[in-house]
Amino acid sequence: CIDLVSAGTGEMRKRYGFIYVDKDDEGKGSFERSKKDSFYWYKKVIASNGKDLD
Repeated sequence: CIDLVSAGTGEMRKRYGFIYVDKDDEGKGSFERSKKDSFYWYKKVIASNGKDLD
């Protein structure tokens, strides 16, 4: 659910997940985590038992 690092290359360029991790391709950053908009969307989907998908 957090940003994934490419297992083969260590790239952070492509980001997937609900939690943003402050890290770049060189491994620099604060490593702080913050919730993305998709986190709140998925939280709403779960709370509505899948009825609210907007």
